Amino acid sequence: MKTWTRFTGGLLACGLALSTASAEEESALVTYQTLSPETAQALAEATLAACRKEGYQVAVSVVDRAGVPQVMLRDRYAGAHTPDTATRKAWTAVSFRTDTLALADITQPGKLQSGVRDVTNALMIGGAVPVEVAGSLVGAVGVSGAPDGKLDDDCARAGLAAIEDKLAF
Repeated sequence: MKTWTRFTGGLLACGLALSTASAEEESALVTYQTLSPETAQALAEATLAACRKEGYQVAVSVVDRAGVPQVMLRDRYAGAHTPDTATRKAWTAVSFRTDTLALADITQPGKLQSGVRDVTNALMIGGAVPVEVAGSLVGAVGVSGAPDGKLDDDCARAGLAAIEDKLAF
């Protein structure tokens, strides 16, 4: 009996020491990276320019890592629905940490992930890409107005490529 008591007492002491060390290492605050307003603006402008080069009139939305809009640009002939659509696409990409072209495919009716189409504000249409830097999600860019979601996606990726030097830490 004495051996068992010493064994469990030792385990208890060890567990308390580990939980105390773990609690001491945790901070009450967290630090994270997100897009600066200037970088978000540059991304939106580069994306709009990429779409214009292809002859598309679009809206571009850049959201931060929490999905909050930072920049919205709408070209002169882009449809009235395109600002909201671009923003919802960007929100979806950052929320699910996946580009919306891929989400459009894996959430089709009858597929395992189809239920996420019912998430409020989620829009599973191609055209938004998460922005990651050094493995950290920092925002997303969404595009609406090209003839299809794949072309919106192409514009978003071209915009990202145009500013990748600003994203290198």
